Formats: sequence, structure tokens, C-alpha cells
Amino acid sequence: MIESSSRTAVRPDGDGALHQVVALVHAPQPTFELGCAAEVFGTRRPGFPPYYDFRICALRPGPVATTAGYPLHATAGLSALDGADTVVVPGWVPEAPLPEEIRGALRGAHARGARMVGLCSGAYALAAAGLLDGRRATTHWRRAAHFAARFPRVRMDATVLYIDHGDVATSAGAAAGIDLCLHLVRADHGAGYAARVGRDMGVPPHREGGQPQFTGDAVPRRTEPSVAPLLDWVSGRLGTRVSVAEMAARLRVSPRTLARRFTDQVGVSPGQWLLTQRISAARTLLEETDLPVEAVAVRVGLSSATNLRRRFHHALGTTPAAYRSTFRHRSATPTGHDGAS
Repeated sequence: MIESSSRTAVRPDGDGALHQVVALVHAPQPTFELGCAAEVFGTRRPGFPPYYDFRICALRPGPVATTAGYPLHATAGLSALDGADTVVVPGWVPEAPLPEEIRGALRGAHARGARMVGLCSGAYALAAAGLLDGRRATTHWRRAAHFAARFPRVRMDATVLYIDHGDVATSAGAAAGIDLCLHLVRADHGAGYAARVGRDMGVPPHREGGQPQFTGDAVPRRTEPSVAPLLDWVSGRLGTRVSVAEMAARLRVSPRTLARRFTDQVGVSPGQWLLTQRISAARTLLEETDLPVEAVAVRVGLSSATNLRRRFHHALGTTPAAYRSTFRHRSATPTGHDGAS
């Protein structure tokens, strides 16, 4: 869920400088959340342009104990945050106090313009530094009540996967950290590039931040067939006017049953999922082709450039032409047919 975003994407198109991502680790460091950030921002993939430089730092350079029982070795201290474009706090022990040196370093990085990211319990560190006061934030649903009691100035929302304010972002637990990291890549370099990274990682398709967390409080339903085959079928037919009724008929269920299955298994309604897929496909076509906006709209099933512009602006706060201008791949050969805004 994007609440606001005034940041300009950092791209190495000009002087070739890479976007500096620094993960702040602290004992005992959760390993999964750190792995999420390292996999998205720190893994060099053959055939992928190297947009990010990833490193870790700690309060003091040296070994850092982890929750998994093995130590990490941080080669840099807090001074590494001075040059960071994005600072990631990949988890934090909720009961642990925030050392004053770290508090000052986080506040200083934010004041300098770095994007601050708390994965799962990493939101605790950002909140303790005062960076979430008066804002919505999320964390693992199991910790939501504890977080809200400890930080009453933060508006805790444990119903979403992640929240991005542009300068500060937080995610729910575990895999939601991957969702947020890929969302940030999408914001920096477009949907097409982020989708390539996701496919290379073998993760499911992009989940929007407003999708609900999966908690342990729900009463389990009886086992029902997966909607995954339907998602594949619809994804291959975005250029046609597939309706929710047709989707229900494909599964031989009522629209009401389809809606319930989507809510249970996907986290959103069938209509919202379908619109999200159409917008995502439009983003990729705008980035990777020189098709006119009218043709893009038809290809993704949004019927007209006017409808695409309206849906695009509501979802992303920009126009198709402006989006294309920002994220068009350098490998594409423009012909001047990029449509009006």
C-alpha cells in the first residue's frame, strides 16, 4: 500500500553510480529478513543490469550473533549509513532497546534523504527512532498489539502486507519482506524489471501492499480446489474482456463462491485482482515496447486510452506517458508513438 511517494527513482543512467542499499544488523539478528533484502538487492544475476550495491553494517564492525545460531561478520560500522540511498533494518528483537548511536544514525540518514525500510520487526527500530510518529506502519500480525502499546504515536495496521510512504516503508512478517523489497525495485526501475527479478527468484507474482496478512486467527475452511489454474488462464487472456461471471463459470461455481475463494487464497476480490493484472501488464508494455497508449489499453483489456489513463492515475498517481518516460528500458527503440498523456 502506497500512501504517498515524493521520491525520485534512483537510476544509474547518468554517471553510472549504483543505488547504495545498506542493511543495519544488530544482535541477535533475524536471518530470514536479512536474506530477503540480500536476495533482492545484493544478488548479481547474469543478464540483469546491476542497479544496486548491497552491504551490511552494525553498531561496531565485527561478528554479529544471529537468531539461527551462527554469526555474521559486519565489515562496516554505522558510518556506512552516511552514503546509503536506502537503509534497511531487516528485523529487530522487539524487546531490545535502540542504542542511542543507532537512533542518531537512523535519524541522520532519514534527514539526509535516504529511504528507510523496516522489514517485519525492523519497524520497531524505525519507530524507536521516531521515524514513524503520526504515520501508519505495519509489522508481523502477532506483534501488532505489543507494537501499538509501545509506540502509541504510530498508527499500527496489521491488516496489510506493507506500507510505503516514499521515504519510510514497513512490511509484515516473513515473505512480506520480499513483497516490499520487490515493490521498491518496481518503484525504482519499473514493473518489467521487478518481474524479471521475481521470476529469477522463483517467487509468486507481485502482491500489492494492501492485500491482507494471513493470520492464525481465521477459522480454517474446508479444503477447496486452488484458483491457481484460473489465474494462469486469465493471465493469458488479458486482452479479452474476461468477466467475473466467466471466471466463476470456468471453475463451475457461483460468483459468490468465486469471491470467497479469491479472498481466502489470493487476498483480494476477483475484480480487483483482474484490474491489478491489467495495470501490471500495461506497465510492462509501456516499459518494453513503443506501442501507442491506445494499443496498450486494448492489449491489456482496458478498451481505451481514456480508461487506461483513468485506471493508471488512480493506481499509480501518474499518466501512462509519464510512466513510460521514467521507466522505458534503454534497450527499446522508440518510434515516437508513445501516445498522449
